Order: sequence, then structure tokens, then C-alpha cells
Amino acid sequence: MTSPSPTPHPEPLEALPATSDLLVIGAGAMGGWTAYRAAAGGGGPDRSVGGGRSVTLLDAWGAGHARATSGDESRIIRSAHGVDPLYTRWSRRAREVWQETSAEWAVELFVQNGVLWFAHREGGFEDESAVTLTAEGVPHERLPAAELLARWPQLGDGGGLTHALYEPEAGTLRARLACQAVTAAFQRAGGRYGLAGVRPGRIRGGQLLDVVDGAGRRWSAGSFVFACGPWLPRLFPDVAGDLVRVTKQDVVFVGPREADRRYHAEALPTWADYDAAYYGIPALDERGFKLAPDRLGPIFDPSNGERVVDPESIRLVRRYLRQRFPGLADGPVLETRVCQYESTPDAHFVLDRHPGLANVWLAGGGSGHGFKHGPRIGEYLVARIDGVPLGGQEGALEERFQIRVRTPSAAARTGGDEMGRSWELF
Repeated sequence: MTSPSPTPHPEPLEALPATSDLLVIGAGAMGGWTAYRAAAGGGGPDRSVGGGRSVTLLDAWGAGHARATSGDESRIIRSAHGVDPLYTRWSRRAREVWQETSAEWAVELFVQNGVLWFAHREGGFEDESAVTLTAEGVPHERLPAAELLARWPQLGDGGGLTHALYEPEAGTLRARLACQAVTAAFQRAGGRYGLAGVRPGRIRGGQLLDVVDGAGRRWSAGSFVFACGPWLPRLFPDVAGDLVRVTKQDVVFVGPREADRRYHAEALPTWADYDAAYYGIPALDERGFKLAPDRLGPIFDPSNGERVVDPESIRLVRRYLRQRFPGLADGPVLETRVCQYESTPDAHFVLDRHPGLANVWLAGGGSGHGFKHGPRIGEYLVARIDGVPLGGQEGALEERFQIRVRTPSAAARTGGDEMGRSWELF
């Protein structure tokens, strides 16, 4: 018995149906999982979400492409989200689906190498997260700074740390491969997939009738989901233009010495340093040790921006390595990546009906922590499209996803812009 292929195959545009029950634009984490659940069904703890409709998925460049926020090699999956129980629950549900689909599709999308949070003070994000993890029944450990070096000698001496929070059941997702595998599974479930850059087309009576590409080809549907990541504010400037900010984010891959496996995923957890605003993923698939400063970069054009990292990002990365991973401080930069965040002011997602188009849903604002939640986001959106009202799944906590004016906050990801207050460390 052969395993299902994780590779999607776009259909010729002329072969795609002119109309569908649901049209999803964007094959990233949010759009891909929404399309898959809508076509295949089987979502939610009772397996009742989705299925029973014709679905078409369009993407401008293809699932997991280099411009996509959901591209690149890897992403972190963790349950620690401070005092917020919703994202903790969503991450655990998503982890369950990542495990199930990895087994069902015979491709390892989730690597359970744990996630380690470095704490610089008592009572910070890590301790707040521990309280929520306990309440939600998520396994975790509090590790004194002195114990870190005993468990993982490749770490530095723990200078500046008071303790750490360890999530043993968290880890790493193969991002680009996952986008492709989800889209391929969508096709196996009967979904139709093609490559087209589209924009909203004709509108009548408060309903969107179709989308149109640059050549004038049109596709209609009963409902539409625009899960376009950094392109969302361009397609809907009146709704998302002030709600989603797109910034350039630099990522660096550093190479260990020859035959040195101490910095690979089988030997070291994925990690995050909330207060210092850094995160990293040990070497996976021989791509080098990935790390990045988690500060918001400059405004970025996701279509035409030059994807060349700022030399300052490499300098900052090396300074951090000398402090926390000294054995890598002089390692060569194997590759660099430029992706982007599409951030909302409060770092909560946009998962809402368009205020002026009753059959249009917008999904975006991943804010640097959205990828891991993809399976749960897909379930949530399909349930809403099926008629579950706002608050019908998570109560008042769902109000955060609405299209509205938001109060700035960085609590959902790491310290982010707070890095500007601690430059003396670097």
C-alpha cells in the first residue's frame, strides 16, 4: 500500500469549476486548513465540522511558496500564551490534529522536541503561562537556571536567567511541507486547486458575486474566505488597511561544527526568550540552527520586496548566541530568510465576516503566532460559515477576532517591540 503524496498538483485554470459552494483564496495555514475541513469534514472533537460542499482553493504562487508567511522550513508549536486560555486550548487541539494527520498522511509534520522558555524574572510571561497550563491540564515543568546546563550542556551558563518553563509535548512543525501536505489532502478529498492571483470582483446586494484575476478570468461561489496573509490589507484596504500591518522579519540559520549533533532537534528543545524577544529552532532536516530577533521590522511589500536580511540582524543573532548558545557563536551563517509578520495591534487574529459583504469571511492577522493554530482556525471558520454564531464555540473570548478598533498588546507572541527597551543586552 503506497502512502499518499504530500505534494499538491495545481489544475489548469480552464479545468477549474466556474462556481463552487465555497471559494478559499490563499493556501497558507489558515486558508489551507479551512479549505481542507470544508471539503473533507471530520473536524472538531465530535468530528462534525465541515464536509458536504464543493470547494475551490486558489493561491497566487502555490502552497508553501517563498513569499508566503506560512512558508519557510519550520514553525514553533507551543501552548504557553500567558494568561490566555483560548490560545492554549487552540494550540492543544491543533497539536492533536497535527499528530493525527502526520500519521494518516504518512509524513512527519510535527516533531515533538519540546519548547523551552527562558525566564529573566519571577512573575513574568513564563509564570503566567504556567498557571494557565496547569488549569488546562497541559504538561510542563519549572526548571531552575542551574538545572538547564545539567540537562542541556550546549546552553550557556544561564547568566541572566532565574528559571525556565519547559513544555515537553510542544515542538516544531515543518511549515512549508505542511502547507503542501494539507493542500494535497484537500485535493484527495475532492477539492479543486489552482494558481491564480485574484481580487474581489462584482458585488450585488451586499454579496460578492465572484473574484477576478489579472487576465479577466472569474470564479463565483456561494461563500468566500480570503485567507491572504500579508495581502489582506491590499485586497480590503477599507476594512483591513488599518488593522493589519505587514513588516519584514529576518531569520538566520547558523551551522554547527562538523558531526556536532548537539544543536539538532533530537538533542535540544525549540526555545523562546520572551523578554529578550528571540526565538529559535534547533537544526531540522540538516538546515542549520534557526533563530531570529522577534522585533517588528520595517513595513514590507510581500509581493515585490527584496528578501535580503539586514546585516544588523546577523550581528544581533551572533551577540545572542554568544550569551545563550556559545558553541554556535562563531558558526557560519548557512542561509538567511526574509518572511513577514502581518500583525494586528493586539496580536489577535482576524476571523470575521466582512462588515459589508454577507458571504465574505476574512482570515488573517497571524501576528507571528498563527501557523500552529491552523487546524483549529480551519475548524472555527468552517463552523462559523455553517451558521454557528459568534460566541458559539469559545464564548465571549471569540470577540477578539472581530473586525474593530483594537487596543495595542504583544501578549500573544514574544516581547516583540519590547526589545527596544533592552538594547544594552545586545
